[in-house]
Amino acid sequence: MHSELVAALDIGGTKIAGALVDGAGGILVRAQRPTPARESGETVARAVEAVLAELTASPLWPDVRAVGIGSAGPVDASAGTVSPVNVPAWRNFPLVERVHRAAGGRLPVRLVGDGVAIAAAEHWLGAARGHDNALCMVVSTGVGGGLVLGGRLHPGPTGNAGHIGHISVDLDGERCPCGGRGCVERIASGPHIARRALENGWRPGPDGDTTAAGVAAAAHAGDPVALASFERAAQALAAGIAATATLVEIDIAVVGGGVAGAGDVLFTPLRRALRDYATLSFVRDLTVAPARTGTDAGLLGAAAAATAHRDPHPGLPAGVGGLTG
Repeated sequence: MHSELVAALDIGGTKIAGALVDGAGGILVRAQRPTPARESGETVARAVEAVLAELTASPLWPDVRAVGIGSAGPVDASAGTVSPVNVPAWRNFPLVERVHRAAGGRLPVRLVGDGVAIAAAEHWLGAARGHDNALCMVVSTGVGGGLVLGGRLHPGPTGNAGHIGHISVDLDGERCPCGGRGCVERIASGPHIARRALENGWRPGPDGDTTAAGVAAAAHAGDPVALASFERAAQALAAGIAATATLVEIDIAVVGGGVAGAGDVLFTPLRRALRDYATLSFVRDLTVAPARTGTDAGLLGAAAAATAHRDPHPGLPAGVGGLTG
């Protein structure tokens, strides 16, 4: 008999994943649907309910004590609503209420942004484990993140704290869809790494891969334009990380997501650039590390967030189970 299980939902523009997670981070049941991101809000909601229906049909469901949601944002945890940029039909959508009903109406539901969820996962089971002050970020189609401060996850009042992707690092830079200029995301996300390489003359290999993964492969082979595109992304990330470290005194920055899969092509120039930006004595020893929780980070982080109402959770570290902000 499993006790103290939590249900986790990871909602993004491509897929809606769900799981039942135990106190050691074991994923016991999985469910998944593609996100009908270009369809109506109700169609998207039904996909979420279909994932939940698979979880509630499990014989383990009676042991579930809470539901956690990590969603693409912006989110408003205080209102229980989401407005994901990549799901246009969801604007101030009452996701917590819908999930609460679909889960049977008896369980507490906790919502955080997907970056905060990744921070929770990395602090619980990944590269930030044992660190009291950390920035954990995902660099993929977008750039997001979350903070651990004083040993506790810090989502902020609406669940968006640590959203490093929209720190401006180029005051005269390109306009970002968020309305700002020169945001980290506008420079360091996968699509923009690929765009910059193509604009500067890079051409894909025989496989025709024009994504950041194709640019990474070319960079590993020594292509100077591909290397320069990753250098620029690394510089933007370093500037954002250094600004965050100076503000709140983190001691580790954990970087995950598809772009982080480029390995040394990203991390070598990132660490080098960080030495130029993180110059004050109290941030000079900042560590940068690749994330460890992989593609399950969103689910594991949502599971950790689900326990926030019961601090400490018997199966989770107290610093993960208790959220502040």
